Amino acid sequence: MSRAARLFSLLQALRRHASPVTASALAAELEVSERTIYRDIAALIAQGAAIHGEAGIGYVLRPGFFLPPLMFTEDELEAVVLGLCYVHQRGDATLSKAAAEAHAKLRAVLPREAREVLENPIALPGPPGRPFPDNAVELAVLRAAIRARTKLRIAYTDGSGAGSERVVWPLALGFMNDARILVAWCEARGEYRHFRTDRIASAADTGARYPGPRVALLRAWRAYMKLDATGRFAPDSS
Repeated sequence: MSRAARLFSLLQALRRHASPVTASALAAELEVSERTIYRDIAALIAQGAAIHGEAGIGYVLRPGFFLPPLMFTEDELEAVVLGLCYVHQRGDATLSKAAAEAHAKLRAVLPREAREVLENPIALPGPPGRPFPDNAVELAVLRAAIRARTKLRIAYTDGSGAGSERVVWPLALGFMNDARILVAWCEARGEYRHFRTDRIASAADTGARYPGPRVALLRAWRAYMKLDATGRFAPDSS
């Protein structure tokens, strides 16, 4: 293993541990000596890695530290590029623009040999498919409420054409094959529901924050839907 690859593997190992991990544990995981770990930790800190700790106690990588894009493997970069292409095709205007900007940022910082993967990827997305139905409410309104953890009062029409007004706790947006879905807790039903965004006639922010952290509610939603951590789902419309 080259030194660069070893340093990258060490960073990855530190990222996997939320609590301090000892040099001996890292050495066993990477199959190197403790002396090598101490030397590599010092080298990474000198290069700006936010590693805290000391010999005999343990080391931890501060949350929020990002590996530079040039450390992507070819397969990882292929995955990122394919994902950005899909988002550019199927995202709303905000996400489509963000995907294009992220692609441009990657191109600006990647070394020349890595840009070949970016510009001529092996994995290509298929045709865009049918466009999503038009929304009466901008997704930016839903996104803002999700981030602010505020309740929304929505006017909704279900699949049978029946209309209703509900107060919901917006948690996430799902991009399905044929429609976009708002994942939310519905106060009227007292359970998690999925609302097609093209059937939401209006959405008004109540200004009231819903109780509990969003991450906990999402975790409960995943358990309710019997999902794994990736959030894969195929809900029926409400």
